[in-house]
Amino acid sequence: MPTLMLTTPDGEAEAYLATAPGGAPAPGVLFVVDAIGLRPRIEEMADRIASWGYTVLAPHVFHRAGTAAELAPRGDLREPGAREAFMPAAMERVRALTPDLVARDLPAYLAALRSLPETRGEEVGATGYCMGARIAVRAAGMDPGVVAVGGWHGAGLVTDAPDSPHLALRTARAAFAFGHASDDASMPPEAVAALGAALAEAGLTARNEVFPGPHGYAMADTSMYDEESCERHFASLRSLLDTALGAPDPRGMVVP
Repeated sequence: MPTLMLTTPDGEAEAYLATAPGGAPAPGVLFVVDAIGLRPRIEEMADRIASWGYTVLAPHVFHRAGTAAELAPRGDLREPGAREAFMPAAMERVRALTPDLVARDLPAYLAALRSLPETRGEEVGATGYCMGARIAVRAAGMDPGVVAVGGWHGAGLVTDAPDSPHLALRTARAAFAFGHASDDASMPPEAVAALGAALAEAGLTARNEVFPGPHGYAMADTSMYDEESCERHFASLRSLLDTALGAPDPRGMVVP
């Protein structure tokens, strides 16, 4: 499970670190988990992204509610009804992680990523899943050094609230790639369209696509997994990161 302890304004947070092959410093990527939290599936995904030539840090964003192990599912979320039984408690944690608390944590997460000896450079990427997509977008709005953001089966990216995540695009300088789920009440077609309009108004380079399948399609440890859309998300994320952060070549060099 997690390999690092990060210092935040409100205490320590566990984090999983995945490093690029070969041991040389590599561009950093902040991995923001879904509502289910930090667990082996997240480690698998972080490892895969790191294998492309990146240093990936996945913090336990629910650190105020307990340790990653304490909050992890006890059963197999692929079994009928198991995910549905787990989610009410998970959503309580999501609601408790307010935008104000996210704004307190993000600078600490990004500083930790940049300070790692395994990380090269100040420009970093972020990839977020479910509610983590909202956090990744907010990271770009807060920090101009976040130059690439992927959001996958993101929830509530566009709302009527004065602190709606999509409003952070006004101050972002990142390139974006979104892969919304076609069967997702938390991002209906009108919200996807509004997000696209906000990206265009901000003059940002972006892909704003809808992938077939349910919310949670990237999570192979749940009943929502869709292999085709999951693989499509990995391909889109890799293209985004390689373009924005420099595609590593097989010798560990960076292609201009």
